[in-house]
Amino acid sequence: MVIAGAEIKVGRLESIVEQIGEAVLATTETIERLAQRVDNLSTQVEEQGKQLQQQGYQILALCDAVQTLAETQDDSLQRISLLTKNLDRLMQLIEAPEDS
Repeated sequence: MVIAGAEIKVGRLESIVEQIGEAVLATTETIERLAQRVDNLSTQVEEQGKQLQQQGYQILALCDAVQTLAETQDDSLQRISLLTKNLDRLMQLIEAPEDS
């Protein structure tokens, strides 16, 4: 009778240990899947960071191009203004003899 009771307790303990082992395995698999997801997210975040950095460089280049364009336009407007004044003077010189 004592042996039968001990066997029952051993059987229960084996069952408990087996359940704990299964729970540990399931937890380990879950942690591995989560770690894989975290790695994937980390890779995505790193790629997005690189894209943002590249976009930042493109924005800086665009700003430089716009500034250069504005400076060139300002220079062109000054030249057009000077040309207009010179054309006005030429027209005055051309028209002056006609008035005389």
